[in-house]
Amino acid sequence: MTATEPQFVLALVLGTLFALGTFLVLRRDVVRVVWGVTIISQSANVYLVTMGGFAGGVPILGHGGHGGGHAATDPLVQALVLTAIVIGFGTTAFALVLTYRVYEEHGTIDLLELGENA
Repeated sequence: MTATEPQFVLALVLGTLFALGTFLVLRRDVVRVVWGVTIISQSANVYLVTMGGFAGGVPILGHGGHGGGHAATDPLVQALVLTAIVIGFGTTAFALVLTYRVYEEHGTIDLLELGENA
């Protein structure tokens, strides 16, 4: 396996996830729109982690270790993505609760029917 094959597979998977998220955002069902936004945000998180790099040593060195001459992987990217995952989970839960409330109020979650009732 060459060095470019994993990058190609990862680019293909990320492109598919972004395409699926975009497809869901363009649907008429509000729940599908929420899941589409969630998939796009998680795809962006995966993209950021992969661009942060996998090569490199651990950021925490052992007793008296110098890292073996390898550059340490930047832990800031993982910390920011972890924060984005937690915030994304909260906003997804909030959007689904709002969607349920819209369904209780109007009896539908179809965007075209909601537009006609407004």
